[in-house]
Amino acid sequence: MTHTHAASAAGTATLTGGLPTRGYAAASARSPLGPFEFERRAAGPKDVHLDILFCGVCHSDLHQARDEWGGSMFPMVPGHEIIGRVKQVGAEVTRFTAGDLVGVGCMVDSCRQCADCREGLEQFCQNTLTLTYNSTDPILGGSTYGGYSNQIVVDQDFVLRVSEKLDPAAAAPLLCAGITTYSPLRHWQVGPGQRVGVVGLGGLGHMGVKLARAMGAGVSLFTTSPAKADDARRLGADEVIISRDAEEMKRHSRRFDFILDTVAVPHDLDAYLTMLKRDGTLCLVGAPDHPHPSPAVFKLILGRRRLAGSPIGGIKETQEMLEFCAEKGIVSDVEVIPIDQINQAYERMLKSDVKYRFVIDLATLA
Repeated sequence: MTHTHAASAAGTATLTGGLPTRGYAAASARSPLGPFEFERRAAGPKDVHLDILFCGVCHSDLHQARDEWGGSMFPMVPGHEIIGRVKQVGAEVTRFTAGDLVGVGCMVDSCRQCADCREGLEQFCQNTLTLTYNSTDPILGGSTYGGYSNQIVVDQDFVLRVSEKLDPAAAAPLLCAGITTYSPLRHWQVGPGQRVGVVGLGGLGHMGVKLARAMGAGVSLFTTSPAKADDARRLGADEVIISRDAEEMKRHSRRFDFILDTVAVPHDLDAYLTMLKRDGTLCLVGAPDHPHPSPAVFKLILGRRRLAGSPIGGIKETQEMLEFCAEKGIVSDVEVIPIDQINQAYERMLKSDVKYRFVIDLATLA
């Protein structure tokens, strides 16, 4: 199938024609992903044009490709965990040159004027946050197309520098799974002397364990599966708590300063609120397609506990995270796949049959 954007009148002044691009797209919520041709904008004065090497497969890709959250625009090219090399830059680009290893995460633009953008918190933009895919394209019209493709053009302010110390395939999930777990750990100032719990050992959870450990905290993994215990310890957890065991859970009540809940299906939050010390925080980063059961208000009131949520981080914080990971040698545990296996990967992801993130090798895009 073929789709081509027509540039809007407002966008043509700085553009010099389109870039024929190959990718994989979902034609509808009920369609498998398949080959798709479209046009990217050519690089304007402030743009970076990169060849995509690897793109991580996030659970939100599946949710949006199947319209499970509502609002999906089709055809859809998912992908917002992008690692590539700069092919060319616009005349006004000062931070990147051809050959640089770079990343693009969940955002490719924002209004830059609201209070949140001015604070470097573009993820909370109050006006026109432009997501990497499934967002209105302010330049070409239609929707933005993501990283399941061979190239992308992005404003330099939303491109991230990636250390050559990091394996590029394993670094790709840092652009979403990494920053989604790093940002709340940093915001709630996790560090030495604290006890941190991580709920779930999937794509997000395994990054939460690695990062909390690297920040100096004691780390406990909550899991329903005893079979994950050895892997959790390998990743940095110093203990594993089986959440289905009521007696074991009771032994750990009022013990945690911070709990990062990464599970993306509805579950009982009260069990984890009970684990918190006074003034502790339970932070949700998993995004289920149905609401959680309502927590008991008295579990919050009587312990002055917090139930919070957190999305990704801003560009500045994401760059900080990438540098932290380079310093500590942290990447995701990945299974690299050719792009023609993406539909099978989605089905395996639903069964939690991956340790712990699929990453597409875009060299396999014919």
